Amino acid sequence: MVQSAIKTLIEACTRRPWWVLAASLVVAGAASDYSVRHFAINTDITRLISPNLTWRQRELAFNAAFPQGKETIIAVVDAPTSEAASKAAQSLTEALSGRKDFFDSVETTAESPFFAREALLFLDTDRVAAVTGQLQRSAPLVRAMASDPSLRGLAQALGFGLQGAAQAGENGLSSMADMFNQAAAALDAILVGKPGYFSWREVVAGKPPEQSELRRFVEIHPKLDYAALEPGKAASDAVRKAVADLKLDELGARVRLTGPVPIADEEFATVADGALPNLIATVITVLIILWLALRSGRLIVAVYATVAIGLAITAALGLMMVGALNLISVAFAVLFVGIGVDFGIQFSVRYRAERHEEADLRKALANTGEHIAVPLALAAAATAAGFLSFVPTDYRGVSELGQIAGLGMIIAFIGSITVLPALLMILNPPGEDEPLGYAALAPIDDFMERYRMPILIGSAAAVLAASPLLYSLEFDFNPIHLRNPNAESIAAYLDVRSDPAVGANAVDVLAASVGDAEQMAQRLSRLPEVSSVRTLASFVPADQDKKVPLIEAAARGLLPALGATRRPAPSDKDNVDALKRAQQALDQAAGNRAGAGPAAAKRLASDLGELAAAAPAVRERAQAVFVTPLHTALDGLRAALQPQRVTEQTLPAALRRQWLTADGRARVEVLPKGSLNENPEIRQFARAVLAVEPRATGGPIAILESGHTIIRAFIEAGIWALLSITVLLWLTLRRVGDVLRTLIPLIVAGAVTLELCVVIGLPLNFANIIALPLLLGIGVAFKIYYVMAWRGGQSQVLQSPLTRAVFFSALATATAFGSLWFSNHPGTSSMGKLLALSLVCTLAAAVLFQPVLMGPPRVNGADGGRRRAPRAGRSGGVAKRGLRRLGLR
Repeated sequence: MVQSAIKTLIEACTRRPWWVLAASLVVAGAASDYSVRHFAINTDITRLISPNLTWRQRELAFNAAFPQGKETIIAVVDAPTSEAASKAAQSLTEALSGRKDFFDSVETTAESPFFAREALLFLDTDRVAAVTGQLQRSAPLVRAMASDPSLRGLAQALGFGLQGAAQAGENGLSSMADMFNQAAAALDAILVGKPGYFSWREVVAGKPPEQSELRRFVEIHPKLDYAALEPGKAASDAVRKAVADLKLDELGARVRLTGPVPIADEEFATVADGALPNLIATVITVLIILWLALRSGRLIVAVYATVAIGLAITAALGLMMVGALNLISVAFAVLFVGIGVDFGIQFSVRYRAERHEEADLRKALANTGEHIAVPLALAAAATAAGFLSFVPTDYRGVSELGQIAGLGMIIAFIGSITVLPALLMILNPPGEDEPLGYAALAPIDDFMERYRMPILIGSAAAVLAASPLLYSLEFDFNPIHLRNPNAESIAAYLDVRSDPAVGANAVDVLAASVGDAEQMAQRLSRLPEVSSVRTLASFVPADQDKKVPLIEAAARGLLPALGATRRPAPSDKDNVDALKRAQQALDQAAGNRAGAGPAAAKRLASDLGELAAAAPAVRERAQAVFVTPLHTALDGLRAALQPQRVTEQTLPAALRRQWLTADGRARVEVLPKGSLNENPEIRQFARAVLAVEPRATGGPIAILESGHTIIRAFIEAGIWALLSITVLLWLTLRRVGDVLRTLIPLIVAGAVTLELCVVIGLPLNFANIIALPLLLGIGVAFKIYYVMAWRGGQSQVLQSPLTRAVFFSALATATAFGSLWFSNHPGTSSMGKLLALSLVCTLAAAVLFQPVLMGPPRVNGADGGRRRAPRAGRSGGVAKRGLRRLGLR
């Protein structure tokens, strides 16, 4: 019935080829227009998993309660000094806050009035006592700098410092060695025309700064343009322009953008980067392969046009079904081209064989349809079943790919028996002078049949011997590993992910109340995998009754000094005179003594002498290097000396919204020990937290649970695919042995593919795991071709036109899939690697293992029974007629 229906359809299309072509072009044109107007791609990897899962519902509930971090740009500001970082972050925040056309809000937490004012309260009590005591002793120095923020004032302050050092005795000068060396290092750079940097906060702290002290984060909530493929690009560009306009590089500051919005935008840009050259190279390579397979420009045009029309229709229908493509379903185009070309080659090679024996074009096409109908229809149905088996799973990324690709297989098949015959009728390729096939492969055919059992046993032994490798198969479902590490947003994220201020590896829990949150925090903080737990109460400093009096005592002496009347600005001569006096004072203090302190004093004295003798422009640069951070440090000190007692009720509203909802639910943030750079560490941390608090959510939880979800989805889909394909094969073949002859090579190909993944160190991930349904689909298609030929009495299959068709279709498909390998996107590239690997294994199983497994073909006996045919080359006319009947000779 299938043969008859397809033959009738092809005959109808070849009678009215121009009508078929016109109708297909109209439909393809309308589909292309729809695709252009509705094309969208969602690069959010979290949406690859169904929202109906319990852990996803927890994640969505938390995001709904605290949506602040979902659509943000994080500007990471790094600078050589704490003051420069503060100044750059403040300047950027102020510049962006006025751009309401691009941003809803902009804030930098570390430099907010609240944290600037309460900075000392967040230190340990002992540290507060030490800092305030040191500040009180520095009151004369502070007064000198505050009243005269210039080189003259700094020289005078240095004089006060030297007086104090002299009073302190032998160790006094040594205690100033670090400050002298820092100042000298800055002057060394300035004097040779290089950027110099100096930090007053580092001087006060008496120790080198931590990385976190040199970094600030500006949290930006942009206005997104969802009509654009990169919704946040305009906002990100506005941030970069502001950074350039502010000339923050003059402070030595570097600003990088990360966060959900830049990561998503750069994800799409990375996928698109290099796509056009890859496409051109792929098209050219496939053209060459088609030429080798078909040897006719007209046939190639017909196949390409058929695939293009089918792709346009599939793309439109796919967008109608899913709305927006994801990073996995976007691969439907490559899958369609690869398998569409496969169908085209199968039909065209069969057509060439028919045309060699039949000069009449229309009759040759009808015969082609009659002979290719069953295997091609079965291959298309099995391929579609393989893809559609993933539709019911919770892995939404592959589920949507399954919808589109499954439908695409049907469209590709319909195109192969309608548009392709019509185009061949119009183009009228020349007839074939020579029979098709590979006669040179006859010795291999003979060898495979002669040593059938040793080959079968050896192959099975090799696959089974390598099976322990499957225990080492790695599943890497960390989404960050699918990103381009060279993209700015990802590079910045990888750099800052261990910073508690970012909380990239943090786990969050939505507690019912503040009290519930505190109890939860106590339980979680006992875990050895946890470094700290933060709640709203974490922002209420401890021991305020002890710290506030210490700060107030320091403020009584320092605030008047900070408010001292400014002296008139000095002239350049005043600065030169002051520098010379400071030089003399340093030389006198150092004298002829040895040690770190005197050596540092002599070094600084020498630099001050050179600065005094330099051009005025050099002194202006030096003044900027020392005075600009001085203003920032003094402003911060002034604010920190006037703290207010903090309670949960007096915390800033913006901060409270980050930790408490309007209906009283509270956020608990759990931070891990270490940076959690490796997947086992992430999973261990996630399991530990879930064991104590099953309501937890966040990145580590998503990595753990998504891995379980995807593995379960592929097990379920694999079972459904095998069942559906088995039923389909049984309905067609009606023999258990023939069904097994089709499925066993498929299982072997799958096992070998996964074993080779272990050998070459290729882990399965979110993206490349789609190679498994592809292996089911296209693997079954190749094997069906051979089983149907075998059932028709075919022997010596390597010499047949069928092997020519399978080989070149696999080569073309591998080229299409392999083009993904060269993508700049790591996920897409890994997809291409595994697709190409699985296709090679599938082809090897079909061409080399399956003929051996099938053995000599069966033929009809005189009594109507079934028996084995003679060995290869001796099957006679009966086998040839059986092959002829199925069209697979």
